Amino acid sequence: MNLPDSSSLADRAENALAACGVEWPAGDLSAHSPITGTQLRTVRQHSGREVDDAVEAAHRAFLTWRTVPAPARGAVVRRLGSLLTEHKEDLAEIVTLEAGKVTSEALGEVQEMIDICEFAVGLSRQLYGRTMPSERPGHRLTETWHPLGVVGVISAFNFPVAVWSWNTAIALVCGDAVVWKPSETTPLTALACDALLRRALADCDAPIDVHQLIIGGRDVGEALVDNPLVALVSATGSVRMGRAVAPRVAERFGRSLLELGGNNAAVVTPSADLELAVRGIVFSAAGTAGQRCTSLRRLIVHESIADNVVDRVASAYAQLQVGSPFDSGVLVGPLINEAAFEAMQKSLSAARADGGTVVCGGDRVGESGFYVTPALVRMPAQTEVVRAETFAPILYVLTYTDFDDAIALHNDVPQGLSSSIFTLDQREAERFLAADGSDCGIANVNIGTSGAEIGGAFGGEKETGGGRESGSDSWKAYMRRATNTVNYSDQLPLAQGVEFG
Repeated sequence: MNLPDSSSLADRAENALAACGVEWPAGDLSAHSPITGTQLRTVRQHSGREVDDAVEAAHRAFLTWRTVPAPARGAVVRRLGSLLTEHKEDLAEIVTLEAGKVTSEALGEVQEMIDICEFAVGLSRQLYGRTMPSERPGHRLTETWHPLGVVGVISAFNFPVAVWSWNTAIALVCGDAVVWKPSETTPLTALACDALLRRALADCDAPIDVHQLIIGGRDVGEALVDNPLVALVSATGSVRMGRAVAPRVAERFGRSLLELGGNNAAVVTPSADLELAVRGIVFSAAGTAGQRCTSLRRLIVHESIADNVVDRVASAYAQLQVGSPFDSGVLVGPLINEAAFEAMQKSLSAARADGGTVVCGGDRVGESGFYVTPALVRMPAQTEVVRAETFAPILYVLTYTDFDDAIALHNDVPQGLSSSIFTLDQREAERFLAADGSDCGIANVNIGTSGAEIGGAFGGEKETGGGRESGSDSWKAYMRRATNTVNYSDQLPLAQGVEFG
């Protein structure tokens, strides 16, 4: 495996950052590339006091921003979308350098940002409230939606720019200010996004302080979570992180929007189109080196076709190229760091101890960075290691006899993010989507578990946190609702026929 020279990676990062207009001082936080493990740049971190200053600045800007008409707020997001289009290759370059995504996936992530900007611009003219019939004559009953305040965004390394854009594009058109704490693993992508958004704000004569970037570790995140001026904390990360964030926000009666772990499964039935199924399975399980919250981690296959499906997936795995994400033809890049590699090896050892058989994969490739071959593991039962999420390319294969058992097996995990079924039987498909079918926030038919579009609300149930971001009516999480009653008569009737006087 041929990897780029470490110094050339640092040069590429500096060039891409400069193209995006980044001006940020060096400091004590090192940004490394998982491609070789080399340091790309150092970045100055914020202190807890600076976090409070950033939140206060955002709040002051919000007091002005909330009075700007929503379509005018949409103009800022439109400008951001145009800048993202202009700098798509530059930003994708940084995503690949810092998160290790292959070029097509990095470009796809930036395209997702462009798409959500388009969605949000349209939304800026559609922040609708209802009109309801009043039981009292001469009265009108309506609801209106108002900006919420400062939105704190905490994002993870695996989608270092897209998840920020989901939150920020929607929050801005809703009239909110945003304070963003990116993963300390991927600060450079955050610097580039912040620079482009600040340029968009300036170009539209909007208050620059409506967006604040804070960089640092856990102490910085805690300062953001605990600040009473932060009306909503939208946090993406592990279940452990969510367990820490949710009660702290609730203690001060703030709102939280949580996008946490996934342990996603696909059911493959006897009627499935196996050519289609294998393509969907392989991308969902091996794409992004298994480091998506929507990555496929469990394959629940009817016993009559299990051997055939396993052979097909193993054959497809053998054709996957693992290597530098910049190389043409490479489909599987590196794990983010050594800790991810060790977690993968620990899970494979636990699977073997539980009676599992590693059909293929799980081996480290090369000596620089942490590259692995995607692992395919047949399991006799859904043991604890299968029920836990390992952020690495491990696909556990389980079998079923009866469709009800497949649904029960599918739902018998703590997480509830994404799910899919491969079937040509309409009854099975509809049952999977019904109330007694998949218990996940995302349920797909004849596609894999990953690759969600921005038009649909994204999020999951159970330990996934219950949050919804991106499309549909997820904008309501970023606003507050007011119910309005207008009496245009000269009488004062009370509701429910109450008489007082």
